[in-house]
Amino acid sequence: MARHKSAIRQHRRSLRRKSVNTQNKSALRTEMRKVREALAAKDREAAAKLLPAVFKAVDTSVKKGSIKKNTGSRYKSRLSRQVAALAPTAAK
Repeated sequence: MARHKSAIRQHRRSLRRKSVNTQNKSALRTEMRKVREALAAKDREAAAKLLPAVFKAVDTSVKKGSIKKNTGSRYKSRLSRQVAALAPTAAK
């Protein structure tokens, strides 16, 4: 365990940051799960409606440093591609 004052303060700070990152990642995973469930149910309209909320959660997590920029871009790209791919099958 840290003994110096500065190390003790840094440890408290790291615990606060960890808590914030955990909350952001949890919210992001929840939003992504909702879209994936809509995709699994072949409900394109619901998935397309939920997509902006996922993008907002991803952008927030990237801005706060919970996830990296490329990771956020990858999440957004994959989900939007899956929603777009669902369109032709639903139209038939």
